Amino acid sequence: MNALYVTWVREVMRFLRTRSRIIGSLGQPLLFLIALGYGLGPVFRKAGQGNYIEFIAPGIVGMAIIFTSIFNGMQMIWDRQFGFLRETMVAPVSRLSIMAGRTLGGATVATIQGVFVLLIAIGAGFRPVSWLAVVPAVFVMLLVALLFSAIGMAVASRLKDMQGFQLITNFVVMPMFFLSGALFPLKGVPPAMQWFARLDPLSYGIDALRYLLLGTAVFGFATDVALLVAVAAFFLWLSSYFFAKLEV
Repeated sequence: MNALYVTWVREVMRFLRTRSRIIGSLGQPLLFLIALGYGLGPVFRKAGQGNYIEFIAPGIVGMAIIFTSIFNGMQMIWDRQFGFLRETMVAPVSRLSIMAGRTLGGATVATIQGVFVLLIAIGAGFRPVSWLAVVPAVFVMLLVALLFSAIGMAVASRLKDMQGFQLITNFVVMPMFFLSGALFPLKGVPPAMQWFARLDPLSYGIDALRYLLLGTAVFGFATDVALLVAVAAFFLWLSSYFFAKLEV
């Protein structure tokens, strides 16, 4: 437990000490929020769908979370290449504690990023249906971040170079983001796209955020949370299995 806590604190403090990383990771979500929110807002309103910034804000929060959390695995590859991971692995602690601490640390950092983006969205005009719902929304953010941090750790445990990690994660993350309904309503889309959205775990995370922040949901809040917990548990198990077999 002490090793898990120490690893978690180290990952969080490493992120907070790097101001350029904090600012840089906010650039893409901010661009999407402003460019799409204001650019497509009139079209969205004319289609009778309401305020596009309010619709898109939960999706952009999800975007910030998944990109930050999954690239936690890249940090592990960097540590592996430069020998820092070896120093950690030879310590008299279990690999499970090390993996859990790094995964939880990455998820915490991603949740902080999600909260930052939510605050920016509020400054841009987004208003949740209830301010009290922001608290459970943060827990949903943490659950989504934990899932994608575990995915990043699982992928990083099987790779040795950062270029390969970037290619694989972009191949996985970008389709998951665009098919999740983050940028468009899932109601009324072709059946094939709905089928892909149902296979995408991010769809349930964004749907849960929309339920808490906007009061609307496609799949149902209970279904969203249950599937997020189940998929997160699976990838946590998978990442711990791969990490246990990691050779440094």
